[in-house]
Amino acid sequence: MNGNLLALSHVAKSVPGGRLLFGDVSLDLAAGEFVAIMGESGVGKSTLLNLVAGLDAPDRGTVALDGTLLDTLGEDARAALRRRRIGFVFQAFHILPHLTLGQNVGLPLVLLRAPPRAAIARATDLLAAVGLAGREGDYPSQLSGGELQRVAIARAIAHRPALILADEPTGNLDPDTAARVLDLLVAQIRETGAAALLVTHSEVAAAAADRVLRLTADGLVAA
Repeated sequence: MNGNLLALSHVAKSVPGGRLLFGDVSLDLAAGEFVAIMGESGVGKSTLLNLVAGLDAPDRGTVALDGTLLDTLGEDARAALRRRRIGFVFQAFHILPHLTLGQNVGLPLVLLRAPPRAAIARATDLLAAVGLAGREGDYPSQLSGGELQRVAIARAIAHRPALILADEPTGNLDPDTAARVLDLLVAQIRETGAAALLVTHSEVAAAAADRVLRLTADGLVAA
């Protein structure tokens, strides 16, 4: 371990209208560590990932990435930090319909001004790794939900991010494909020293992590 990449300290968040989701979340995540967070529906697991990514702000407490407090950064600086350091697998995929699968997966590298040839090669390798070899030129409309989820996972790790955030990444996958995707995530963590934070309902997915925590209204507890 190389020290804490991510640090949450006494984070609280309510939904519009005032209902408290969680009141005191603290978490240290080290480089190379894979942590799974489980919890009941509606407890705020996806919201917690959005706070970590700087897509939302806590009501109280702090979130720090690489020692930088996110609430000290402006919107553009948070976006730049996300682009460089974070890979996010959204539950709703957010695959861009007007781009091919290869273009979608290579997009994080293009945004970081990587050479086009390198972006294409990386996208090709990752699509093959998630079972979509030879489909770089297809469009999202040609894919099933489970296939779109695999594209989302490939895109999230394309730029070898320091922190991988995954929101139910195996939710639409059959068991064999889910196992392959989890193996890919773990391999990426080991290869690059990335940290990963996974939220899931799946005991099988959670079992791939180094630590499993449960999110409650009072904070995180050992599962």
